[in-house]
Amino acid sequence: MPTLSAGMTREQAYELLCAHNTDPFHLEHGETVENTMRYFAQEYDPENVQFWGIVGLLHDLDWEEHDDDPMNHTIYAAKDIEAAGGTPELIRAIQSHTSDFNTSLPKPELMMEKILFACEELTGLIGAAVVMRPSKSVMDFNVKSLKKKFKDKRFAAGVSRDVIRSGAEMLGWELDELFARTIEAMQSFAPDRDTFQAE
Repeated sequence: MPTLSAGMTREQAYELLCAHNTDPFHLEHGETVENTMRYFAQEYDPENVQFWGIVGLLHDLDWEEHDDDPMNHTIYAAKDIEAAGGTPELIRAIQSHTSDFNTSLPKPELMMEKILFACEELTGLIGAAVVMRPSKSVMDFNVKSLKKKFKDKRFAAGVSRDVIRSGAEMLGWELDELFARTIEAMQSFAPDRDTFQAE
């Protein structure tokens, strides 16, 4: 696989995220998707772990400022990313995850883009489900519990089940496989976060 350049370091990407987001929930969502992307990159594109991570970190850069305009979600972000030195491939990867909202945007083609599309909403659903558990931890969460929450459309109603299904289809994975692998990805970085929250 070719080496992909984001045009910025992880630190610069995080500074950019903080410049446009103040809600801790949005910052945490960015980091959750970043770490989920890094997990999958280790398997599918180990040369580009940093790039996959920055795509995850910045995927919703403009959401807090423009959540009233979903059609142009990631179009606003493109200008800010470009101004900060971000590369066209970074912008393209981020924009591909909103191609369901806006069909003029590029559809996911690379494995990285398909995983972002499939996992981004799903990490939100898993996060919402985990908060309801007595342990407040993803470490004892499983596919069976996730399937229950997925079927209950009233739970985390803002999470698009159709996007998650489309993402699994793009990857050629069964829903159960996508669920299991995304839970595993989140378990791979959750212990530190859980310990941090408990202190």
